[in-house]
Amino acid sequence: MKAGGALASTTQSSWRWLCSLAVIFIGVFVATRYLVANDIVAGNSMQPTLESGQRLISLKQKQPQRFDIIVLDAPDAPGALYIKRVIGMPGDRIAVKDDHLYLNGKKQTEPYLNTAFAKRELRAYAKADKANSFTTSFSLQSLKATQANTVPAGHYFVMGDNRLVSHDGRAFGFITTKEVQSVVVWRYWPLDHMKTF
Repeated sequence: MKAGGALASTTQSSWRWLCSLAVIFIGVFVATRYLVANDIVAGNSMQPTLESGQRLISLKQKQPQRFDIIVLDAPDAPGALYIKRVIGMPGDRIAVKDDHLYLNGKKQTEPYLNTAFAKRELRAYAKADKANSFTTSFSLQSLKATQANTVPAGHYFVMGDNRLVSHDGRAFGFITTKEVQSVVVWRYWPLDHMKTF
């Protein structure tokens, strides 16, 4: 009797353990497929905010807001992902003049742009006769990729923080809401550069 009871108890414990393992596996699968993404930065278009090799957590179900950092399907490179900052929301008028961003006619501060970094990069590019402003002046109407008065419904306009080198909405135009993969919420690596966004 005692041996049989012990065997039944061991079998129940094994089933509980297997069920727990299955629930954990399904939970992790669902979370990584539909809820959370683990991304690695590649390239320098988001410098100095993000550096190549840094690791990020982003949320797939979060709706992007203005100035959020997002991971998106590259509209001009099928299968690739870009990481950029949302500058324009649907209905926005966007322009840059004399290195200042204007949204719907109002001058904006861009605290995410590092002034010291921008000046250093601009000096390097100016020496090579490549640029005389960190963000070249433009409007949505003047960009060949957009040629619109406002950001269309269901679309966003994105740029990288390193405006001198970023391949972004100025080149490939608007992105659709379906092209947004996730919104970055946390940089967890390297440990001494942890930050929430």
